[in-house]
Amino acid sequence: MAMASRVLSKSKQLYAGQIILQRGNLGPVRSYAKEAAPTGLKGDDMLKNIFYEVKKKFETAMSVLRKEKITIDPEDPTAVSQYANVMKSVREKADLFSESQRIQYTIQTRTQNIPDARTYLLTLKEIRIKRGLTDDLGAETMMMDALEKIEKELKKPLMRSDKKSMGLLLAEFDKINKKLGIRQEDLPKYEEQLELKIAKAQLEELKKDALEAMETQKKREEFKDEQMVDVKSLDIRNFI
Repeated sequence: MAMASRVLSKSKQLYAGQIILQRGNLGPVRSYAKEAAPTGLKGDDMLKNIFYEVKKKFETAMSVLRKEKITIDPEDPTAVSQYANVMKSVREKADLFSESQRIQYTIQTRTQNIPDARTYLLTLKEIRIKRGLTDDLGAETMMMDALEKIEKELKKPLMRSDKKSMGLLLAEFDKINKKLGIRQEDLPKYEEQLELKIAKAQLEELKKDALEAMETQKKREEFKDEQMVDVKSLDIRNFI
């Protein structure tokens, strides 16, 4: 969603969460079963399994949306919170990633075979740019400066397998997080704030789409005399 992306690109909470994720991912990488491709399967079987898996997730998501009342009112914090909770329920029951988990998954899969810290940080920058995120805090420059400091002392590139030197770099990253007011224990709060921002942006987009649909409908001869309803009164369950 384009609108969600614009909102997220200005979110300190999102990038703060990224910094914490970056620190945690500099070491060994664990795999994520949610998006792991099945192994040992041939073309047709793999495609068939993927199709059934996607179909199952879709049906699960729709079953939740058919039961939950969603109020299309992005200006009402209660409606936004309710929508965020519904989408969280959809993700949990359909086994889908949250936005923060998608960021973490992308970082892990893209960086797991990178041997040196510099290429790792440059890859993070590439991921950030491709996702339309901005480094408003200047964290990337600070992290590169920290790496420059460590490599200057080592007189060689810093490899991720060098646990002792990586420990020194992570200590520098801890100082950066502290300077920016970012704490590991606050990550759940950042994630919650991010999901609320996404929920609000998605409700704004739903409202826009509903208004455009009603305007288009009103131009038809048989509906020109009908009054447009308040989008807040619409029950999405009736249209699923």
